[in-house]
Amino acid sequence: MARSDLYVTEPKTEATVPPHSSSGQRSGGMHLPRFNHNGHEVSKGIAPEGESGRRGIHPLKFLRICFRSSSKVSMAVNVLWPIVPVAIALHFARPEWHLAIFITNYIAMVPAANLIGFAGQELARKLPKVFGVVLEITLGSVVEIILFMVLLKTSGGEDRSENVPVIQAAILGSILANMLLCLGACFFAGGLKREEQKFHEAISEAGSGLMLVAGMGLVLPTVYANALANRTDEPIGEEAKTISRATALILLAAFLVYMLFQLKSHDNLYAEIFEKDELQDADRHKDLAKEKLTLTECAIALVIALACVSLIAVFLVEEIPFMVEERHVSDAFVGLILLPLVEKAAEHLTAVDEAWDNQMNFALAHVLGASIQTALLNTPLVIIVGWCIGVPMDMQFQLFDAVALILAILVVGSFLRDGKSNYLEGTLCVFIYIIIAVCAFYYPNPAHHGGGGGEGGEGGH
Repeated sequence: MARSDLYVTEPKTEATVPPHSSSGQRSGGMHLPRFNHNGHEVSKGIAPEGESGRRGIHPLKFLRICFRSSSKVSMAVNVLWPIVPVAIALHFARPEWHLAIFITNYIAMVPAANLIGFAGQELARKLPKVFGVVLEITLGSVVEIILFMVLLKTSGGEDRSENVPVIQAAILGSILANMLLCLGACFFAGGLKREEQKFHEAISEAGSGLMLVAGMGLVLPTVYANALANRTDEPIGEEAKTISRATALILLAAFLVYMLFQLKSHDNLYAEIFEKDELQDADRHKDLAKEKLTLTECAIALVIALACVSLIAVFLVEEIPFMVEERHVSDAFVGLILLPLVEKAAEHLTAVDEAWDNQMNFALAHVLGASIQTALLNTPLVIIVGWCIGVPMDMQFQLFDAVALILAILVVGSFLRDGKSNYLEGTLCVFIYIIIAVCAFYYPNPAHHGGGGGEGGEGGH
């Protein structure tokens, strides 16, 4: 029997006994030590799949494991790490090189975000299945939260609203990048090796249903504002901001209910789905045999990655006004396309690798989970923080962005309805995303950025 077949038929029980032991029963009222697949004794509170067999930190092993990352694509991304110190140094040494600073920091964000994703994945392996997946998705959203908060804090202008259009576009762009580009890449990658892939309805239906509800919550304030835009009897006042803030609080409550559903009331269902998906992993035996980070090393990797991401985010955001005003790149393209592509790089790589290995439920959980967190957690946080620090942040999105979001949710929902995927559906999702990117490239800037109705209104030329 091939080695991979042995893992397909392995039992669901996590704990095992030493290879030389003939019984898993209690001896003298005490449990025998648990051992994982590599023969390492499992520490208390650590899942066998995440046991490294080590303690503390071993610098050489730490660097080697982090460089190898979770897949060949992720390892290739780690080649970009030398750009990180170059990007940081350029900001201080040559502050007048705005374009070079933007480009280097944009590229540097990818390996830094990739390290957050890998460290989160290593940490998730040590925890219960469902909680680990949720934590991994949340850590992947940290890059997005940092970018949003930096954009809020650095928002200038007379009314402190300079970066608001970019943030608004980035919110919806993040969801579009996940649901169209990343999900499409997952469908395409999995469909290259198989005629079709199947996924559980609990993942697809709950995810697509939540996204439709979240999309309505995000878009309705925009519909309200546009409905009153041309009315002289009922001009738009502070009511629009009040509606956005109330909607933010409701969406935040919806996120808490979603967490309760996933982690408490239906955690057994999700755990069973994820355990079955792990057994379908095409290279499970290789993943189990890999060296793993210790708990301490996971924490150190996260601290390093978060420090790099925070610095890079600040330097990147500082160059956005130059890109918009001097290079004539539209707010829509920066927020809707450029920022989401780099902030979601780690999640995209993880999800595509899982789809390639026939773990579609894991891939869907990452894609839809990240989209749900952006809509129900990250967006309310931005609205509430903006409210607290005096930035007029609201949900009055551009109508183009809002319509693109709702249409994308409907398209993806139709593809998920049958519980199957293939490379054709993936290709179509990616093509739709490219169409949106082209439209965003030529979308005019608001008037305060030199756009609007004037000749300089077109962005992207």
